[in-house]
Amino acid sequence: MALKATIYKAQLQIADMDRHVYGDHNLTLACHPSETEERLMIRVLAFALNVPADDLRGRLEFTKGLSDVDEPDLWQLDLTGDVVHWIDLGQPDDRRLMKAHGRSERVSVYSFASSTDVWWRNLENKLTRTPKLAVWQIPAEQSQALAKLAARSMQLQISIQDGSVYVSTADASVEIHPVALKTPAE
Repeated sequence: MALKATIYKAQLQIADMDRHVYGDHNLTLACHPSETEERLMIRVLAFALNVPADDLRGRLEFTKGLSDVDEPDLWQLDLTGDVVHWIDLGQPDDRRLMKAHGRSERVSVYSFASSTDVWWRNLENKLTRTPKLAVWQIPAEQSQALAKLAARSMQLQISIQDGSVYVSTADASVEIHPVALKTPAE
């Protein structure tokens, strides 16, 4: 018998002063049996960092993720079904990123493992023709601290200012400093 996903509920209050995006979001997240709470919380972080100010070009949504290799962890689809923003977590290979780059207007990757530097050194030169790609490293100790905030029912306040992310619950808080490994071409 297959193991079932664990359901997490998160109420987010987002104040992104860098992008002038503010709002409350109620999320229901399915945590795949092979997914860690660290990865789950990186999904929440990626949502907060990329949620659009309005739904005019579609909503940012969680996908089947680990259950479907043809979908990213999050994406924003416009009303015609075209991919506006493809967001992957972890350390995807260059073929996956090139495919995503061809299918969407923007591609973002959030890597959070301590081996990110090795992965990126091996991949960086293969992705020179990907002007729509952004790659971010979440330092491993910060992503592990973020994982400790995970609970089946969460209320999170997320403030983003000057590139720093502050995630707070009633009992604890974590400061995260995403590191840009690659930014999209202007």
